[in-house]
This record gives sequence, C-alpha cells and structure tokens, in this order.
Amino acid sequence: MPVWANSRRIAGGLAGAAMLVACSTGTPAGPPTGSPTSAQRSSPDAPATADLSEVAVTVPDGMDQAPFDEPRRALVPAGWSLAVWARTPKPRLAAWAPDGAMLVSVPSTGQVLSMRAGRTEVLLDGLTQPHGIAFAEDTLYVAQSDRVDAYAYGGGAATDPRTVAAGLPDARSPDLRGAYSHALKSVAVGSDGAVYFSIGSTGNISAEDRTATPPRATIMRVPPEGGPAQPFATGVRNGTGLAIAPDGAVWTAVNNRDNVADPGTGTVDPAYVDDHPPESVARLTPGRELGWPYCNPDGGPADLALIRDVQTNPDGQAMDCAALPRVEQSFGAHSAPLGMSFTDGQLPAPYASGALIGVHGSWNRQNPQEPEVSFFEWRDGVLGDQQTLVGGFQAPDGTRWGRPVAAVAGPDGAVYITDDYADAVYRLTPPG
Repeated sequence: MPVWANSRRIAGGLAGAAMLVACSTGTPAGPPTGSPTSAQRSSPDAPATADLSEVAVTVPDGMDQAPFDEPRRALVPAGWSLAVWARTPKPRLAAWAPDGAMLVSVPSTGQVLSMRAGRTEVLLDGLTQPHGIAFAEDTLYVAQSDRVDAYAYGGGAATDPRTVAAGLPDARSPDLRGAYSHALKSVAVGSDGAVYFSIGSTGNISAEDRTATPPRATIMRVPPEGGPAQPFATGVRNGTGLAIAPDGAVWTAVNNRDNVADPGTGTVDPAYVDDHPPESVARLTPGRELGWPYCNPDGGPADLALIRDVQTNPDGQAMDCAALPRVEQSFGAHSAPLGMSFTDGQLPAPYASGALIGVHGSWNRQNPQEPEVSFFEWRDGVLGDQQTLVGGFQAPDGTRWGRPVAAVAGPDGAVYITDDYADAVYRLTPPG
C-alpha cells in the first residue's frame, strides 16, 4: 500500500516554483528568419509582443555547439540582452539556493545540478526523474517521479534527506504497467510551510485517475507539521507550473487535453482542436475543481468559463461545469506551459511584479504555438493577460531552435531561462 507522506515536520518559509512535463516532442531546429521586431496580439490566443526588439543571442567561447553553431536571434524587451549562460543536456526546472547557486533539475539523467557563472557541478545524483525543486530557507525540496524529499542545504551540499511524500505514481507503478504520460512532478512550499506537489494524469482523458490511490490529476498538499498528503485541487490534468504568489496564494499553469470534440458538431475537427481548449492559469484554493476530463475552459484570455466536454460528459451528468469557478487566466491551446515562478521587485518596471512561465510550444497543432517566456503582470492579487517576455525561438515555417522550460529571476536582477531543446541556460539582462 503506497505511503504518501511521513509524519516528520516540514520546514517553513516562502519558496517558489516548479514545473514540467508537457505532451511535447521536438521539431527540427531552424533560424527565426522573418521574426517581427514589434507586433500586436494577432488573435485572442496570441500573446502581446509589443515593444520587443530583435537581438543577437550572445554565445561565449566554448558554448557554440548546436544550435549555437550558427547565429541565433531572439525577441526581448527593448534595451535588454540575451546570452547563453550555461550548456547542459535537457535542463528543466530551476530554483535559487540561499548561497547564490542556481539549482537545475535534469530528469533524463537523474541529477540536480548546481550552477554558478562558468561552473556546473552535480549536487544530487541517482534520483528518479527529479523535476520540481524549491527552497524554504535552508531546506531544499526535490520532487522525483515517485516521491518528494527534503534535504538540509548548506556549504553547497544537500544532505540528510527525509521523505515528505512517497509511493507516488510513475511508469513503474504496477497498476500503470509502464504507461504514464505525465510522470514528472512539480513542488512548491507555501508561506506557512505546507508543501504542494503535482500529480499529472496518466493520459489525455483517463478519467480513472480521479479515483486512483493516490488520486492523479491533482495538486496535493502536505501540512506544515507533516502527515499524509491530501488533494488540494482536483481535475488538474497536468499542473506542471506550480508557484507561490507574493500574497501567498498557490497558482498553477496547466497543460489541458488534446483532440477535444467541437461541442457544436460532436466531431474532432482539426480546425477546432487547434484553438481549444485554452491552457489554464488558475489560483488554487482548498478543494478547487478545474474540471478535467469532464469540463474544459473556453473563451479568454481572462475569466474563462468551463464548458461540458461532449466526449466525456455528453449529458452533463458527470459534472456540472457551469457550477465551477471560472478560470483566472489562460494561454492559447496547446501552448504547453511548464515552469512557473513569480517576480516581486527583482526586475525593473513593467516586469517588477508578475508571473514568469516557460512555454514549450505545441507538438500537435497545425499551426504550431510558439515557444517563449511569458509574463503575466501581478496587481492586487490578480494576473493580467499574457505578454511575451522572450520570443523568436520559432521560424515562420514552424521549425525551432529552442524551447524554454522555466524562467526565474536571479539575485542579480537578471532572468535565467532553462531550455531543454537547445540544451542551454540563458541570462536575460535588463538595461543598466
């Protein structure tokens, strides 16, 4: 019988962000030829990109392996610059340690890396698909595919691991028989010391996830004093973006379902699928229900209603979608939001306070959604509409040279961005 959590006390403190696995595969790299230097939102699903400038990506000596074996250009705010800061295979989520190191998870190698300018070291090795990482003071939390552990962090080392939650589902779970589309877990720590982590769905519309033990397609919560993890939010297909806002609220960015039928015709029409359903960005409260797989967000970009899924909820008996709270914010369908973090005074205006989200880009849309780093302004507990902070990773023909995963503000006032397609970490530097 799985053990979800032990009874040891969890250290308190406010910490940020976690991320990843989207339903996504790679596309061939290519230069972003023809990218505009400034543009307005072209459709309700397209992010605003006003006041962005095209710049050359700076590549230090020794970091010019593909895709940087040829010049690359990106879109960034006017006066900002973008440089390759580190190279490592398939970096995913990131968090800043108290001693100024940036920790980066690498699920594919089972490692958590410690990065400083010009130096990368292995902090933890031999883990099982480590993904989410978060700090609460000098306690490091790492979410593996099957467990969440806490470590004492000091002197550049992570020691004395203790279990926060175990027995979590992944592809090795006997009942899943090797099939799990969203095994990677994200983790965040609330201001009261509660630990939150994601459990993604096993597939696109696998309704049995809702009654599994432990339940999948959830955001789980371990109380500050420790104890069994309990569902905090349900119907969350794949909440890879998971972060604590400046006011202490828990937010998630969700990869919603694919191949949804048009409610008007009941058929899976590629033209409808391209733009439905939007990806959710939601403020979580105890017991929040996001509807998957019976209800889908519709409309946007903000204040989205949830409508009945005609394939899984044809008569509305499985769930009353109209009774569910509206979704606060969104991305265009199939954007694949991954890592999520908040800025709170580290960056200059107009990016001083808001959410940073890595957008991996679509894998199955006829006109591919572009990878980017998005910014949502934070004001009085509300997130504004999606804006592009960094773009230009995709050419007009849909080929890509990069796919951001996560973005976190550094102690130096720059933004650090992981890219598991270009095998790189970037430093986005504001002017001055």
